[in-house]
Amino acid sequence: MQSSHQNARDLSLSFAPGFSPTRAVCAALVVASVALAGCNRDTPVPETKSGQALASVNGEEITVLQLNEEVQRAGVPAAQQQTASKQLLQALIDRELLETEAAREKLDRDPKVMQAIERARSLIIAQAYMQKRVGDVGRPTEAEIEDYFNKHPQFFANRRQFSMNQLVLPASAVTPELRAAADKARSLEEVAAYLDTRKVAYGRAQVTRSTADLKPELAAKLLSMPKGQLFLVQEGQRALLTSIDEVRDAPVSLAIAAPQIAQYLANRKSKELAQAEIQRLRATAKIDYLNKDLAPDAATPGALPAAAPVSLTGMPATAAHTGLETGATAGDGNGAGNIGPVTGAAEADARADKAALDRGVAGLK
Repeated sequence: MQSSHQNARDLSLSFAPGFSPTRAVCAALVVASVALAGCNRDTPVPETKSGQALASVNGEEITVLQLNEEVQRAGVPAAQQQTASKQLLQALIDRELLETEAAREKLDRDPKVMQAIERARSLIIAQAYMQKRVGDVGRPTEAEIEDYFNKHPQFFANRRQFSMNQLVLPASAVTPELRAAADKARSLEEVAAYLDTRKVAYGRAQVTRSTADLKPELAAKLLSMPKGQLFLVQEGQRALLTSIDEVRDAPVSLAIAAPQIAQYLANRKSKELAQAEIQRLRATAKIDYLNKDLAPDAATPGALPAAAPVSLTGMPATAAHTGLETGATAGDGNGAGNIGPVTGAAEADARADKAALDRGVAGLK
């Protein structure tokens, strides 16, 4: 479960020169629906009376209290509050107009709208309860941080970094003939030439990944391959023909890793407390499954769905994620990669990733 601080950060508004009232309306609607406490409350809009009206829209007042709530949820810096307050007031006016017109057309009674409102209400109340129960777990001790650092050398002291070149092509293009050609090829360029002669469309990419970014099974597989080795990873509708260009040591010191480790351990503790509370409530509740097909397996009664491991880069590890996707470089040489191991509730993800690895990484010789 994301913390309320994370929710606030993800949903915070950006009051850049291009900020528009239309964006404010949309953002304010989203924030009002799902954000919780935890935003910056140190610098509220000055007010002399909590219900003081700032504007009236067809007789409906918009108060300082409402504007304060929007500013707080948006996490507006003090230096930008005057400008932001004006923009958010316009957003509140627009929202009032839209809500009035929606009510006039009876959209507030639409079953889908009512269901969405009820879901948002239920979610906010449930999150508020969990926030109260879990609260701030505090910063891990220096000893806990150092212990985690020492127990996971593959993420830190023994971190290795892979530079790889890729040909990205449709999975449907991976025919037995292509595999045979790749078996004989000594480089990606030879495979690219083969694809050119067959008029197979493909793209090129360069990626950098580290042992801190990859699943242990995949990292071990890559470390066992010689430089220039070609291998194929199939991901849904596309295939990645990859060649390892370089493997180098990229250690991360405790001083650099400590803030990330602290955040990871705090997130993990919050998650553990939240899961413990859910299990406590389940143990004391009487839960009857009226549709037996949707009941959990007998072997794991009341089991929670497997969750993705905490990722400090914001990228959850899913069954489809192998760590070799094209895109931005994951490691920056400063230990900014994903340092969270796959443990506990994420074992299902790990098994799925291992199965995908066994199926997809074909060591082409």
